[in-house]
Amino acid sequence: MPAPSDRAYATACGRLASALGISQASARRRVDLRALREGLRSSEEKLLLAERMLAETEASGLDRGDLLSRQLISLASEENFMTED
Repeated sequence: MPAPSDRAYATACGRLASALGISQASARRRVDLRALREGLRSSEEKLLLAERMLAETEASGLDRGDLLSRQLISLASEENFMTED
């Protein structure tokens, strides 16, 4: 599905992407998929959905950027582990 060229929608998806620690394209896909499930079609409805998803993310209290950073740190026991091709 082509992305709407609405600047407000792109901004809302960008804020959602920042909150989730994902790319803007991934955030837009999440909004589009949820809009399909909920039967939303217009740009205004998708904008409201993106803002609602951002509010839900912020209300959850999870810092997804911190979670990703902690997942990228290696454990002391695994620091020198190397896989072979």
